[in-house]
Parts: sequence; C-alpha cells; structure tokens
Amino acid sequence: MAKQLPKEYYVKLEAIQAIDFVIYELVLYLDTHQDDAQAIQQYNYYAAYSNRLKTDFEACYGPLRFGMPVQEQPPWAWAEAPWPWQV
Repeated sequence: MAKQLPKEYYVKLEAIQAIDFVIYELVLYLDTHQDDAQAIQQYNYYAAYSNRLKTDFEACYGPLRFGMPVQEQPPWAWAEAPWPWQV
C-alpha cells in the first residue's frame, strides 16, 4: 500500500510542476526569439524560483533531483518514499 502523504506534499509538488511548465514554455519561445530580453529575464526569474521551490521540497520530503546531496542516516530511505505513480 502506498505511504500516505500530507496535503502539503501535493501542494508543493503542484507548484513545482506549474513553474516548470512556465520554464519549458519560455525555453520553447526563446528557441525562436533569442533576442527577447524580457523573456530571458522571465526565464532567469522562474528558473531561480523553481530551484528555491525544489530545495524547499527536498528539505521536507527528500530528494527530487539527481545529483543533489542526501542524508546519510535514516530517516532518508529510497524504499520508503512513494514511487512516482503513487503520488
């Protein structure tokens, strides 16, 4: 059975997904509008915001990204975290 997660987990994860969607859309736009300074500024703002959201999420719920430091002692454990399809 899947581990029960607090509502805040889903709220934070949805915020990350929404901001990352904005970033992906800006990347697609910037592929054809490389000289748009306002879009570049927006991209940099949202990329930094996404990083802050992910750092906060990881502090509460464990690793979300590859290559990030993790705790060496319990309570961190991959097997105890929900799988992506369980979220």
